[in-house]
Parts: sequence; structure tokens; C-alpha cells
Amino acid sequence: MKPIVKISDYTYPLPQERIAKYPLEQRDSSKLLVYENGSFCDDSFFNLSSHIPENSFMVFNDTKVVPARLFFKKETGALIEILCLNPDFPSDYAQSFASKKSCIWSAVVGNAKKWKGGLVYFFSDSASKGLNFRAELVEKGEGKASKVRFLWDSDLTFSEVLEKCGKVPIPPYLNRDTEDIDKTRYQTIYAHYEGSVAAPTAGLHFTDRVLKSLDNKNIKRENICLHVGAGTFVPVKSEYISEHKMHSEPFSVTRGFLEDLLAAVADHRVVAVGTTSTRCLESLYYIGVHCIENPDSSLMPVTQWEPYEKDYPYSICEALQAIIGYMDRFNMGTLMAGTSIIIVPGFKYRVVDMLVTNFHQPQSTLLLLIGAFIGDGWKDLYAHALEGGYRFLSYGDSSLLFRK
Repeated sequence: MKPIVKISDYTYPLPQERIAKYPLEQRDSSKLLVYENGSFCDDSFFNLSSHIPENSFMVFNDTKVVPARLFFKKETGALIEILCLNPDFPSDYAQSFASKKSCIWSAVVGNAKKWKGGLVYFFSDSASKGLNFRAELVEKGEGKASKVRFLWDSDLTFSEVLEKCGKVPIPPYLNRDTEDIDKTRYQTIYAHYEGSVAAPTAGLHFTDRVLKSLDNKNIKRENICLHVGAGTFVPVKSEYISEHKMHSEPFSVTRGFLEDLLAAVADHRVVAVGTTSTRCLESLYYIGVHCIENPDSSLMPVTQWEPYEKDYPYSICEALQAIIGYMDRFNMGTLMAGTSIIIVPGFKYRVVDMLVTNFHQPQSTLLLLIGAFIGDGWKDLYAHALEGGYRFLSYGDSSLLFRK
């Protein structure tokens, strides 16, 4: 049964001046607000390891933001903006980024009314020199993403073309154009696999110094990869969350990761870095349910309301063991899956015990995730942050939350 959650109950006053438009000079100099059982502790992010229990298991999302925002021009002079979302042909991210001469992507098209078909040409005097970079509308999206074919004449891969021609798609609430600083700072230092159009921003605070301090405390660090889609910026427009449609995102985990996670969940010491890592980790339980109930079928993506459909009887350990067994039967070293899971109050957390996360927008699905994690304490948490001068949203400060 879908939870009855009124979105207006998850709001707070956020003055524009509290939104961090730029990152701090030093990544780990941001503030850190630690919240556990109603108690607060104000600190700096470089001291994060002192607040996490020894021998914990910390999970990072190593997706990499691509410069997926492109500007083209029609022969009439009309400017067309294209935001790449996910590859359509080839559909595999790595293969698409390695493509030469041509590839097709699902994309959001700005000024779409002016583009009914035909070729548009990259809008630049220098970046596309020698590329003859252009775009062709394959399928116009009516209320959904369009399909766009990109064509270029050089031997560069599509990844290299994006690096030359694309802009980092920073969040719209920053109310500014992309600048040079965003190329490095809207990216975690451990980003590896290309595919996201939004950064897993909880990871932006980490530095080599912080990572070394975690290692010195025997806090195990491992990575998953969930490519963050543009849907992360989609506001909730419905009165009740049950009417909101959640976007789907692909993720991957290795067999070795699942074995290590299985050992960690038994001791309740799993730390998720960010809401994307959280969605991935909690989705694994429902992937495990699929493996238990349909052991020989192809794995289906986790649907938006699946966690609320019934009270599942399986433990998280049983679910993870089922995934490992499934991978062994089909000789899989890496699990490729997808999730549209939405985490709102009423959700039963089964994996994540601690969460490192930034401060999120009012009436957003991310704030609902926080409400599900710490209960009504989110109101005190955000009031404390506002009173304490914390900076908000993607380039803002951080928090460490312990599950209620």
C-alpha cells in the first residue's frame, strides 16, 4: 500500500542566501552536523572519522559526472539546448562513451518547440573546430525524454567530444551559468565511471586527508556505482507523494562487495555516503527478494512502490545470500541492475545504519528520505542547521545521521 505522505508537511524556510552557490576553497573545511537520537554535535568535516564507529563499512558512489549539457544552433539561428540523460544506442554507458562518429541518447531538449526535425549544429567558434559536431532529432519526446542522434567527423570518442564541447550540468537552483570551477569541484575525488548528470554531492567533501583518517580507524571503504539522472532535480508537484513518479537509475555492484556487505549488515555498521548510495543499498534487499522468489528468472528493476506492497519475511542476510547465489549460478562477477525506489516515511530501512548527506531542498524526495531515516527529528536537524549558519544544497555543508 502506498504511504499517505503530504508533501507540504516536509518543508522549511530556506532563504536564497543560505544556498551555497560555490564550493569552499577546501573541500573538507565544510561544517559537519552530527545527529544521533535527538542530540547534536557541531564539527568540521575533516573530523568525520572521529564520529564513525571503528570497523564500520562505508559505501561510496564512484559515478562520474559528464559534461552532458550541449548547445546547438539551427540554421535559422534558434538556440537548442540538449541535456544528455542516458545512452540509447549503444545502450551500454561504456560502449556509448567509446563510440566514434555517431551515437543516440535520450535527452531533455530545451527550446524544443523550435526544433521539429533536421540537423542542428554545435554552437561554438572553437571547441568543435574539425569536429563538425551536429545533432539530429530521432524521436521527439511528448512529456518524456527525446531521442537524439549525435554525429561528428573526427576519430574522437563521444566521451572526448563531450569533454571538448559539453558543460557540467550544475543544479538549476544555483541560478548561475557553469564556470570553470565546476569542472573539478562538482565531482568527487574518487569519481571513476562516467554516466551521471548530477553529482552524488555528499561525496564532494571528501579529501585524501579524510579518506586516510578513515583508513587509520579501520573503517572499510568500498564503492558502488549508481548513475544519477536529471530526475534528481524534478520537484514534487503533487499534494501527496503517492502521485509522484520517480525516475529510474542504473547501478552496479560486484560479487566481492556483496560478500563484504553481508558481513557488515550483521553488525549494523553500514555507512552510506549520500542518498544515491542509500537508494542503491536499500534496493539490494528487493533484488534479493526477486532472487528468492524467482531464482531462475531475469532480474527485474526495483519498482517505485515495491517496498510498500507487502511485509516481506526475508532478512537482509537472506536477500544478499540469494543475490550471491544467483550470480554464482549465472557466472556473474558484477550485478547490473536498476531501481526506481522511492524512500519516504513508512519505509523500512534494512541496510543503512549511518548516513553522510548534505542539506536538501524543501518538499523534495531527498528530504523525505531523511524523514524516513531519522523520523520527525529532521525538523530539529534543519532548524539547528539554519540557526547555526550551515550552508545548504549541493555545494553546502554536510551531516552525519544515525538511524532512529
